[in-house]
Amino acid sequence: MKKVLFLTYYWPPSGKASLHWPLKMIKYLPEFGWQPAVLTVEDESFMQKDDSMMSEIAPDLKVIKTKSIEPFEFYKIFTGKGKDVQLVASETISKENKSLTHAISLWIRMNLFIPDARIGWYPFAVSAGNKLLLDEKFDSVVSIGPPHSVHLAAAKIAKNAKIPFYPVFIDPWLNIAYYKGQTRSKLTIMLDAFLEKRILKKSRASIFVTETSLADYVKSYPFLKDKGHVLHWGFDEEKFVNFKRLKSRGEAKILLHAGNIFDFQNPVKLWGHIKKRIDAGENIRLWFTGTVSPGVKRSISEAGLDEHTTSLGFLSYDDMIKTLAEADFLLVCAMEKRHFPGKLFEYLRTGIPIIAFGDDNTEVAGIINQSSAGMMFPFSSDGSEFFDSVETFKTNPQVIKQFDRKVIAQKLSEILEDN
Repeated sequence: MKKVLFLTYYWPPSGKASLHWPLKMIKYLPEFGWQPAVLTVEDESFMQKDDSMMSEIAPDLKVIKTKSIEPFEFYKIFTGKGKDVQLVASETISKENKSLTHAISLWIRMNLFIPDARIGWYPFAVSAGNKLLLDEKFDSVVSIGPPHSVHLAAAKIAKNAKIPFYPVFIDPWLNIAYYKGQTRSKLTIMLDAFLEKRILKKSRASIFVTETSLADYVKSYPFLKDKGHVLHWGFDEEKFVNFKRLKSRGEAKILLHAGNIFDFQNPVKLWGHIKKRIDAGENIRLWFTGTVSPGVKRSISEAGLDEHTTSLGFLSYDDMIKTLAEADFLLVCAMEKRHFPGKLFEYLRTGIPIIAFGDDNTEVAGIINQSSAGMMFPFSSDGSEFFDSVETFKTNPQVIKQFDRKVIAQKLSEILEDN
């Protein structure tokens, strides 16, 4: 069996949503002839934990953990937060905080930590990776980003071992969504672009989780036309074996957004429309899991929906799936055309009607339409047509079979074999 080393900043018990894809690839790859090992960061570096994900790790999987220099610890000191305060990453880039110390720390993060604030792991990852590959023979290295600084470490390790490496872009690098509206110097952007291009050039093949993201990258880097691949985010069928929607109890209809929602994903007019329906006599409640940004909270409050809103906070993945079963409608918000929220695939698997918002996001709209799962609207819309048509949406199970993560893991094994 061939061996592949995965570099991922996040690993159980981290509850980071972007961990689910690599975790399942690592779980299923041995069925297709590849034995993974993992290089990651020590547990205490994480801000949200999901201990239930530990059960996904095979007992014989080799996992090497290293230290990392964490700039978020300096952020807490600089902004006067207590040492034991648990930070959410979105807090460090929010424009809602108007303090001078926050503004300075935000500028530092956007301009001095290149390509991202996790660059402090680089020397530890390279050192541990070099040692591992001296002791054992590996055939490939796969890196998961963001954080995209992980790709820099993977490229260095693979170069030293003279083996190919494969960066996985769950989100874009240079044009990642949270850079929108932030102040970055021309020099910072030039250096970031240089690093991005160098990684893509040196990779044996590069993997993206949306067709739109790959297409955009090909426009900037035409050489990716021959070595760029799309492996969708997908869902884990095992988690849905016993999934069953809860029957309506004649109570409130629940509109659920699962996962983090940030200021740049705010469907402001939807909140106003929901308030109108409530005022007209409908019983609708908003549920949120994960982080709700300050701007979204303010918009909901301004719409008069505070008493109709429940924030469940961070949930384990298993509890999140159970919570989906209680919903009547599922909300997904894609900021721009390349943004493909990972939760959409779990949404599709539930069969619960989906209301989506996004400007020019033809890929999300296409999958929702092909599967007959719901409707998508621009952010300028209030989504009223969805509620008038909700009884007509019946998700087509044949369309979504291709998004089973075991199927996707097989495709990854074929990429590793062919390259």
